[in-house]
Amino acid sequence: MTLELLFTALAMALIIEGLIPALFPNKWRAYVLKLAEETPQSIRTIGLTIIIIGLIILWLFH
Repeated sequence: MTLELLFTALAMALIIEGLIPALFPNKWRAYVLKLAEETPQSIRTIGLTIIIIGLIILWLFH
């Protein structure tokens, strides 16, 4: 893996992360407020689930 590939992947992640608040700011705000009410364990579970899905996708396409 080259440094260029790493920065490309980081740039893509930032672009994707920025799409939802840019396109739907009111819905994104409501989501963040709802997320703030969740327990730390629920947030951790969501994060781990997203990581696992990402790893599976990476494994399937690599």
